[in-house]
Amino acid sequence: MGWVLAMFDLPVGTDEEKKAASRFRKDLLDSGYLMIQFSVYARPCVSYDQLTNQMNRVKTFVPCAGNVRLMFMTDQQWEKSSTVIGPNYKQGKRQVDPKMPKQVEFWE
Repeated sequence: MGWVLAMFDLPVGTDEEKKAASRFRKDLLDSGYLMIQFSVYARPCVSYDQLTNQMNRVKTFVPCAGNVRLMFMTDQQWEKSSTVIGPNYKQGKRQVDPKMPKQVEFWE
């Protein structure tokens, strides 16, 4: 059990690049990823096969000028990580410390 992390730099200098970056983020969310930071998304994976499938899927919708790093982190490593937030940081609707969704344990 673990997480696949998608960390990326996408150009947003033109309207076309902005649309491609927005589409990429939407595709990640539609694929079950959670936004951890503005350019860091994570998705739980219950097997290496699922990890491979997710990595292959993300490769299909990376923008042409995108730089995306996909990394696997075990659930134990995820639990040992910590989130440090400054007192003036605007968290918005994002979770401070996303946990493994319960439905993953039963359905994937």
